[in-house]
Amino acid sequence: MGTKRMNASRRNFLKKSAALAGTILATSALAPFNAIIFAAGEPEDKTKIWYGIGIDIEKCIGCGMCAKACKSENNVPKEPFYYRSWVEQYTIKNDGSINVVSPNGGIDGFTQTVPEEELFKTFFVPKMCNHCAKSPCTQVCPVGATFESPEGITLVDKEYCIGCAYCIQACPYGCRYLHPVTKTADKCTLCYHRITKGLKPACVEVCPTGARIYGDLNDKEGELHKFLKEHNCQVLKPNLNTGSKLFYNGLSAEVR
Repeated sequence: MGTKRMNASRRNFLKKSAALAGTILATSALAPFNAIIFAAGEPEDKTKIWYGIGIDIEKCIGCGMCAKACKSENNVPKEPFYYRSWVEQYTIKNDGSINVVSPNGGIDGFTQTVPEEELFKTFFVPKMCNHCAKSPCTQVCPVGATFESPEGITLVDKEYCIGCAYCIQACPYGCRYLHPVTKTADKCTLCYHRITKGLKPACVEVCPTGARIYGDLNDKEGELHKFLKEHNCQVLKPNLNTGSKLFYNGLSAEVR
C-alpha cells in the first residue's frame, strides 16, 4: 500500500514538474522579445504612438543612400564630418583585429582595403540617433532645449539651445554635432516633419533593400513589431540602460 502511494505521488510530481517546465520554456521563449520592448520604455498612454526604429544589418549593402538622403532632406552641412545618419564598415581580420571605417559617412560607398586572404568577415552598420526613452542628452541640457516629443522622438528646440554642447558630450552613441552656422546642437529627428504627415523618414524611403524599418512600438500588428518578433534584435550598449529604441538584427559583438 505504501509503495502504491509512493508511485502515485511520484507520478503526480513528474506531471507537475513537466507542466512547470513547459510553462518556464514558453515564458523563456517570450522573454527576449518582451525584454527588448520594455527596455525601450513605455508611454503612459499605450493608445498613442511610440516610435521605434529597426535596422537589419544582414540586409545592409553599404550603398550610403540613407546617409545621402538624410543630408539632403534635413539640410545637414555638406562637410564630411557632419551627419545625422551614417554607415560604418566593420572588417574583421583573421588575426582578430578590427577595422572600422566610414569615409564621408558612407555616402560615396566603400572600398575594401584589406586583402582577401586576411579577411575573416565584413559587414555594414548604419548609425543614427537611438531616440532613447531615458536619454542622457535630455538629462544634461541646462535649458530644456533637448526634449522628447509625445511620440517618443528626441528633438532639439534651436530657439532655446545655447550651444553649450553638454548634450553632445553626453550622447554615448556619438549622434550629435554642433551646427557650424546656427551654433546649436543638431541630430537625427527621424524626419519628424515627415512622419507627422504620414510620410516615411528619408533614410527609410530610399533604402533599396528594406534594411530600415520604423513604426509604432504600441502597434502589435505593425511592421516594426513583426520585425522584432521574427529576429534576434539587440540594442547598442545595453549596459547603459538608456532605453534605446533603435533595434538591430544581426548585431555582432565587435560593434560599439
